[in-house]
Amino acid sequence: MQPRDGASAGLPGWVPPAVRHYIEHVEGGAPIRVLARRSEVHASTVLRQVRQLESRRDDPLVDAGLKRLSRCFGADISEENEMTHHDRHGPRPETAGGEAEALRVLRRMAEPGAVLAVASEMPMAAVVREDEDGTAQRLARLDRSLAETLALRGWIAARGEAGRVARYRITAKGRAALRAAMPAPPSEPGFAEAPAGFAPAPGGARAITNEGPLTLLARRRDRDGRPFLARELVAAGERLREDFELAQIGPRVTQDWSRYLTGGCEGGQGGGQVLSGARGRLAAALVDLGPGLGDVALRCCCYLEGMEVLERRMGWSARSGKIVLRIALQRLRRHYDAMSGGDMIG
Repeated sequence: MQPRDGASAGLPGWVPPAVRHYIEHVEGGAPIRVLARRSEVHASTVLRQVRQLESRRDDPLVDAGLKRLSRCFGADISEENEMTHHDRHGPRPETAGGEAEALRVLRRMAEPGAVLAVASEMPMAAVVREDEDGTAQRLARLDRSLAETLALRGWIAARGEAGRVARYRITAKGRAALRAAMPAPPSEPGFAEAPAGFAPAPGGARAITNEGPLTLLARRRDRDGRPFLARELVAAGERLREDFELAQIGPRVTQDWSRYLTGGCEGGQGGGQVLSGARGRLAAALVDLGPGLGDVALRCCCYLEGMEVLERRMGWSARSGKIVLRIALQRLRRHYDAMSGGDMIG
């Protein structure tokens, strides 16, 4: 009898061959030699993969991910079950939305000092970065099932022993996947429309591992020795960026954010369109900032455009962009405080 492939066995398409072999051997009882012949590899290769996966089960994300895949093994996933999974856990990792969400998390983990933190029995995980004063700054949120997927694909690995809160860093394999998924720079500068998820910054600037303007300015000190950007201002900018990246995920609805900016609206016009979720929050923030400040916030916080490029594009004098950015972040923080009753994150 011909062995079942991963799709007919209920395993998603993203599952790596090593994980597929482990599940089919442990859960399905498939012999090592049968799996090796089907994959056209030596039996010792499959045996080594099985042993390595077994040794990685001390990792809570790997163990939970394997248990989740074991429940999928041999299941007939109906359309109703697909909808239930989507409603509870967001896009499946093998869908375009799921891949985009994974890349969004990898982008944040590729930033210096970023780690993925996940507490035991918690349904959500977070990408955080510790500031110099020891305070943790949240960069992104994600569902625990997505964190399990990243671990199974080898894109993240545990840092030290797992305690109540396990910490993970991006691996070389994760960075390679991120580089391979990044599109080529556009031929002409300008705002990328939403169908091009995670497009490079206008002008071809790409930020995979480079630090953004907020991180760089947060390290600088003013003449009184205080940080040029306070922690709550950086948190406001990061919140805008998170909504921007979330807005690029899911149904590819064309959204031209430039219409909220200079030359695109007058006195907040364009805010009448009802947008849901992250798109709605991002649109509301840009309308509140208005032309000028909205340009700076979107270009620096979302497209990660550097100060020199921004000043040249806007026709400003040198070193004036950071002042305008700080004003925009102050206005943005007031907007978020008003939206959340004065209890903004960060």
